[in-house]
Amino acid sequence: MRVRLFAFAVLALAVAAPSLADEPGPGGSKPPVPKTGEEVYRMYCQACHMADAAGASGAGTFPALARNERLGTAAYAIYMVENGKGGMPGFRSALTPVQVADLVTYLRTHFGNEYREPVTAAEVEAMRPH
Repeated sequence: MRVRLFAFAVLALAVAAPSLADEPGPGGSKPPVPKTGEEVYRMYCQACHMADAAGASGAGTFPALARNERLGTAAYAIYMVENGKGGMPGFRSALTPVQVADLVTYLRTHFGNEYREPVTAAEVEAMRPH
């Protein structure tokens, strides 16, 4: 009887082991980590600012990021992503300096914005409190 219980326990653990895995992707519980500015935009910004970055109005007002002259100053964009303003939350604790730099660079070079100078992680880190 003990041998059967032991065999059943081993079998149960072997079957359950894959479900205990905690890997990104289907079935995992860890969220995917965005690796590009576009992926960061889709995960963190698109829900409010829309897929075309045109902004939205309704229960709240979400400004357009498309053809936005304020993005001409990289420091402004970095500050807004890091700290937020009004109803927009800051993402300093959610995004790494590299992710913020990639996002701001993406915003400044897409959606009709033509600010081609890339933003660096060093610029983001310089604006973070030490």
